[in-house]
This record gives sequence, C-alpha cells and structure tokens, in this order.
Amino acid sequence: MKRRLNIIAVFMALFLTQISLLAQNLPEYTNKIADKVYTYGNPSSGYSSMFVVTKDGVIVFEPVNTVHSKGMLKAIKSITSKPIKYLLYSHNHWDHSGGGKVFSEVGAKTLAHVEAYQWMKANPHKDMELPSESWAGNRKNIELGGVTVELHYLGMNHGLGMTVFRLPKEKIVFIADIVTPNRVLFTIVPDFNIKQWTRSLKEIENMDFKTAVFTHGAVGTKKDVRENREYIEDLRGAIHAEFKKGTNPYVIANTVKLPKYKHWKMYKEWLPMNVWRLLLDDHMGPFPWRPEHAYEKKNNY
Repeated sequence: MKRRLNIIAVFMALFLTQISLLAQNLPEYTNKIADKVYTYGNPSSGYSSMFVVTKDGVIVFEPVNTVHSKGMLKAIKSITSKPIKYLLYSHNHWDHSGGGKVFSEVGAKTLAHVEAYQWMKANPHKDMELPSESWAGNRKNIELGGVTVELHYLGMNHGLGMTVFRLPKEKIVFIADIVTPNRVLFTIVPDFNIKQWTRSLKEIENMDFKTAVFTHGAVGTKKDVRENREYIEDLRGAIHAEFKKGTNPYVIANTVKLPKYKHWKMYKEWLPMNVWRLLLDDHMGPFPWRPEHAYEKKNNY
C-alpha cells in the first residue's frame, strides 16, 4: 500500500509539473469588461482576478499568490497611475489568499471576512500575509471614487468567510470557487457543504447582475451559476435513482453517467469522485458544518 501511495504521489507531482510548464508558455492577459472594470489572468497560476479603476484609486479582488499579484500590479500600473486603495479577499484558502503583501506594500488596505481572517491568523503560510482589517456580518459596502462594491457573505458553502462581490451600477459580480463554468465539481469536492452551497447558488441567482467574473473560468453570466446548481442537483438525483434500482453503493460511482454534461471539462476524470463525495454526504450527513455565529445575523452596510 505504501509503495502504491508513493507511485501515486510521483505521478501527481509529474502531472502538476507538466501543467505548470505548459502554463508558462501562455501569456498573461488583462481584459476590459466594462467601464473601469478589468479582469487579470495568469495561466501560471490558473486563476483570474478583477480590479476596478476609480477616480480616487483602484480596488483589487483576489491576490491568489505573489507571482499572480506581481503580474496584476504590473498590469494595473500599465493602465493607471491611481493608487491602489483596497485589496479584497474572497475566502481563506491558501491558493486564493497568498500574495497580499504585494498590495499592502504599495499602501492598499487589505480586507477579509472575519471567518477567513481568523483562519488565516491560525494557519499562517509563507506566501500569505494577514489582512490589515476584517469585517463581520452578512453585508458591507465599500465606496471609492463614485464606485460601490457590495460584499455579500452567504454563510456556509465553501471554505470560511466566502464573500461574493457585486458592483450594483455595473451589474457585475465576482465569484470565487463556488462557480466554475463548464466544468464538473473539483475532484473530491473539498471543504464544500453541498446543501449550503446549493442554497448559496440560489441566493446568487437572485442577485441583480449581467456579468460574472470567476476565479476559474474568467467571464460568464448568471446562466453559469444556474448550470452549476443544476449539475449538483442532477448528480444527486442520478445517485438516488441508482439506490431505488437497488444498485450496490460501492459501484454507483462507476455506474452514474450524466450525458448532459459530458462536454464539460474533467467529466471523465472527476465524475466518479463527485459521485463519491455526494454519496458520503448522504451517508454521513452534511460536512463540514459549524454553528451559526452571531455576526452572521447582522447587516453591516
């Protein structure tokens, strides 16, 4: 068993190295998606961020890591000489919350929801700087240079402190991790409460926006949010259908097929993992879970 795990680890390392090498040959990009609003993508990190240029300064969404943030800072400086006033974190995970020092060093106020802040403080990482401030409650507004940014904390779904950002005038939202267009769920669906995730997606669908920027998948629409929710619901329905047939639970992961989504990325590779995750959720109960905190009941805007 130990030898098998070592072999798997070697193959995973080679796979990730190959992806990294391929990504290094792809150019960074900056796209203007609306007046004052830009997306920045760095294939070497595999993530997208967003920034808004106002008359009084720049608001940045999602630092990712130092390499990504340095590239984004360079891109911002090529567009404007305005100071960077805010860096906003979506949630706690290391692969999204690294690189903040790049922006704090140029004077930006860095901000995360208190749940993310507390986790980041308790789980330091060499590439992650603790935000300079935290915020509590379900809602907060930031105003800068005539631009309003709404911070929406939707409670449990993925990670801690997950925040969806909305620009009400521009009708744009920025969404990390909880929606990835045209791709099945990420591997074993780590750190997702499936039930609460589905609830959160419905709440996002009820928001007023036309354009969505995703950390994985760049730019899309409300249709992408709806389709992600429908995939989860269709997958659970297919699993329950197998139970009704009397299918052995241990073979359901290799039995369930969803032809409707066969064109989605990683369908063949990750669909069985997705099935196992939802099977375990139904068998063990929802996880992760935590009590509702007092600050989740507040409105703060």
